[in-house]
Amino acid sequence: MLKQYRIRNYNFKLVFMVLALATIGIIAIGSAEEALQSKQLAGFAFGVFLMVVISLFDYSVILKLYWLIYLFNLVLLVLVIVMGDNKGVAQRWLELGGVRFQPSEIAKIFLILFFAQFILRHQEKLNTFQYIALSVILFAAPAALVAYQPDLSTTIIICLIFCTIMFVGGISWKIIAGVLAVFIPAAVIMITLILQPDQKIFQDKVSYQGNRIIAFFNKEEYAATLGYQQEYSIMAIGSGQLTGKGYRNNQISSVKNANFIAEQQTDFIFAVIGEEFGFYGACTVVLLLFFISAECFLTARRAKDIAGTIIAAGVGAQLGFQGFINIGVVTYLLPNTGLPLPFLSYGLTSLVSSFIGVGFVLNVGLQCKQK
Repeated sequence: MLKQYRIRNYNFKLVFMVLALATIGIIAIGSAEEALQSKQLAGFAFGVFLMVVISLFDYSVILKLYWLIYLFNLVLLVLVIVMGDNKGVAQRWLELGGVRFQPSEIAKIFLILFFAQFILRHQEKLNTFQYIALSVILFAAPAALVAYQPDLSTTIIICLIFCTIMFVGGISWKIIAGVLAVFIPAAVIMITLILQPDQKIFQDKVSYQGNRIIAFFNKEEYAATLGYQQEYSIMAIGSGQLTGKGYRNNQISSVKNANFIAEQQTDFIFAVIGEEFGFYGACTVVLLLFFISAECFLTARRAKDIAGTIIAAGVGAQLGFQGFINIGVVTYLLPNTGLPLPFLSYGLTSLVSSFIGVGFVLNVGLQCKQK
């Protein structure tokens, strides 16, 4: 499985950007919740180790186990429903052998790996109804299990990853146009129905997430209840101005110090960065996320085969979309979804799985077609 590679083909630029972003995350978490900083640092070390090891393994060999990867993914997601930890309104965590983790985070990487090999083996038939339907069914099974937890935000990310995979895999533009012609009007109708005062679409397990969407479109009405977290978030970012209030500052006017932002070490870590490091710090994070995602897509263009293209593009889409949605939520441009910011938010499963994804991208880069 190990191959001999040329060191000059190793993408040190991508490694440097990932390490820089993760380091910023460790620093920010130390301010948001100091007790968690050492755990994040341990996750960082373990993630870097896995990234380096995976980058040296031939992804083509690993992908031969694609059906085992898919089944293992399904088993983990089913176990979450059967014996997972219930936290608040969701059941997303699983503890096996004394290790507690979130399978829905790992599911993103597993789906990318599975479809990389699946499309490679059936690329010539990809635009037939049979294989499009089969691909949708194979995707829908794990996506439905994630949605049932419920985890709407991760379900959205998985859907976006699947769309990216199918696009770079070579699906016809005619099919894409047909899907958009149905999806866009359906989305408009759905949003319109959700905003009706007597709507019954969001009930039971998804009611809380549905109310978040309703609150976003009725900001004034829900500002003091469901929208307060995002209101305080943009207040914190705005108060940082150009250079920020300083790392671990003791200012009374600090939104972070007053604990007005719930989960500031996880979903709203960007607000902490904006307040303490200002516009400069926030822009640094945005640019790093953008260039990391872009570097993944550039690697995808040079991949030796379609499987490598899908892996690199899939990871790039995951990091890019997840970063965009998280920052959109924190800046109140999108409804609150509860999604971690890649490499920055506290959460060892998210951090380690992101490093694993980058490790596969690095391996794709090591085997890229030479110019």
